[in-house]
Amino acid sequence: MNMKKLLATIAITICAALCAFCAVTEKVKSKAMDKFVNNLVILPDGYEDSGKSYPVVYLLHGFGDNHETWLRQKPRLPELATKHQMIIVCPDGARSWYWDSPKDPKLRYDTYISKELVKFIDENYRTIKSKNARAIVGLSMGGQGAMYLAIAHPDVFGAASSMSGGVDIRPFPNNWDMKKSLGNYESNKEIWDKFAVVNNVEKIRQNPPAISIDCGVDDFFYKVNEDLHKKLLELKIPHDYTTRPGKHTWDYWRNSIEYQLHFFDTFFKGELKR
Repeated sequence: MNMKKLLATIAITICAALCAFCAVTEKVKSKAMDKFVNNLVILPDGYEDSGKSYPVVYLLHGFGDNHETWLRQKPRLPELATKHQMIIVCPDGARSWYWDSPKDPKLRYDTYISKELVKFIDENYRTIKSKNARAIVGLSMGGQGAMYLAIAHPDVFGAASSMSGGVDIRPFPNNWDMKKSLGNYESNKEIWDKFAVVNNVEKIRQNPPAISIDCGVDDFFYKVNEDLHKKLLELKIPHDYTTRPGKHTWDYWRNSIEYQLHFFDTFFKGELKR
């Protein structure tokens, strides 16, 4: 390891240790999957003594990562939670794509996050128990997951953001374990069509959540994000859409999450104008 990487690792380790008091690991039992799932709960500074209730942002990781990755990559998350006065929850979504798999009954992460985890957080933390105080966001696999879950559960999530999201999975039939969850694409095209975010947005035409999408112009998911943006325009569904220089990298997402949390803060305060 070179000196630059060593210093970065030390800085992240120190920062994580300093904010340990505001980051709690919760093992939540999923009845749907008959197992415990790890989740990192990031609390704003002063939570213990404030006595007030907070809005919640569910922050989803990408393929190959886990519930700890976001804090490791973005040590400022506790500071941002404090700045925006929100609770941030990072669930371990494994390599699930956040669906209830029609092929594997052990992969029911839609049910886990939208029902079991939200219920646990609302029962064990001082939250504002309303979709107007609940948002979901993620990167890559998690960006797809955030949009999919917000569309599937409009009564649960009032706002959703996708960063470099795989919002149309069909151009990538052999990537990222998706066929383990949905089956081989050639034999299961109807299933793949059903689970593609771009094919589901008509469901929210009448009552859409607050939506923010961003993607780097050099990202391999750029075209599918452009297509989703055009579909939302066609359906006249309000949304924010941002593109800027960037690839499918943490350099992009560490920057992007600052914008998305600001977007949610504006939504929670009722200041998001459409």
